[in-house]
Amino acid sequence: MINETTQVAIIMGSDSDLPIVEAIFPILDSFGVKYTKNVMSAHRTPHDVMDLIKKSEDNGCKVFIAAAGMAAHLAGAVAAHSIRPVIGIPIESGGMGGIDSLLSTAMMPPGVPVATVAVGKSGAKNSAILAVQILATADENLSEKLIEYKQNMRFEVLEKDKKLNS
Repeated sequence: MINETTQVAIIMGSDSDLPIVEAIFPILDSFGVKYTKNVMSAHRTPHDVMDLIKKSEDNGCKVFIAAAGMAAHLAGAVAAHSIRPVIGIPIESGGMGGIDSLLSTAMMPPGVPVATVAVGKSGAKNSAILAVQILATADENLSEKLIEYKQNMRFEVLEKDKKLNS
């Protein structure tokens, strides 16, 4: 579903990707970033993917996040049809531990970049942070929230260190 306040469009290749992709939602929510989420397949619904990209861009989308496993062509398909930044999340779904998806997502031809994050849930979380960082280049409020986020991560680590050594 698309609305006019969408900043990030999240597209997953299958509903089986949701347990990984749902790690994005609380992060974007905590930064106040509006997003949509859809299931679309680069191979089974290619025309619908193109339509979703166009509608998302028309409604103000600034960043796409695409998650897919196996052949993992979804992020590349989005990047081929958009000038917006595309972040690809490789999903483990075959017998190769996600390496196949990682390589399919990362190995794009020149001129069609996909920013590729780690396989799985940690990659999903990083995709949300990367999307916020991209949006923060034009939003001082988001920049301030990112500074606070990074400071909180530092304090958490220092607190764990203190606890370990006390």
